[in-house]
Amino acid sequence: MIYLKKSFFKIGLFVIILISILLINTNVFAIKPYQKLDFSTGLVTASSLNVRSGPSTAYSTVTRVNKNEYVRVFAQVGTWYIIQTDSDYIGAVSKQYIKPIYPNTSNNASNKTTTPNQTITTTNISLTDDEKETIDLINAERKKAGLSALSIDNELQRVARIKAQDMVDNNYFSHTSPTYGSPFDMMQSFKITYKTAGENIAGNSTNQGAVTAWMNSPGHKANILNSSFTHTGLGVVKSNKYGKIYVQMFIGR
Repeated sequence: MIYLKKSFFKIGLFVIILISILLINTNVFAIKPYQKLDFSTGLVTASSLNVRSGPSTAYSTVTRVNKNEYVRVFAQVGTWYIIQTDSDYIGAVSKQYIKPIYPNTSNNASNKTTTPNQTITTTNISLTDDEKETIDLINAERKKAGLSALSIDNELQRVARIKAQDMVDNNYFSHTSPTYGSPFDMMQSFKITYKTAGENIAGNSTNQGAVTAWMNSPGHKANILNSSFTHTGLGVVKSNKYGKIYVQMFIGR
């Protein structure tokens, strides 16, 4: 899976434009009421849910999401939510099939050791053997491409570990966390600044296997070999389902 962002401004502007298009199309529909929400992550409850290009069944289907998938929720328009899927589609879904997920209300919230908006210390973090080997493999790929090695950012390293543990604790595989939202929401919550940012996630039994899978995927490879990224954090956590969960966060400053 891949998640890449140039800036909060760009995606914010895109969402505003999209919502405006959805609301202003008055040739067929009257303007529907727009509501801000007090949550940003939702859980799909329908077995298969159509994501439409506008807030009505009269609009075409752009993609589908399945039960127990997490989606990012931007706003409510009438009885519909404007959402972003993990594969980066943006559209509208009926709100009755989306369960709001509020921060720290997941089943394992009591096990969390760090919460959004917590200030992170900048002391040096020792990498685990899995994390060190995986980052070394990543930097070897960058060296072969003539790029500088990624430096470990202590704060980002801690956040990547928290995200990896969150994926295991809450049994999901997605860039959108039920606890922290998107990778960029999470970075912002933990006060990490950047010009460009991205995230790769993987489930694999070996470190080499995870890196090989990323390098065989054009999107993941593009993140690894992105010359604008200068720093990274990589969390590796044991998983009963995958063997290990990998979360690599990239930033450029």
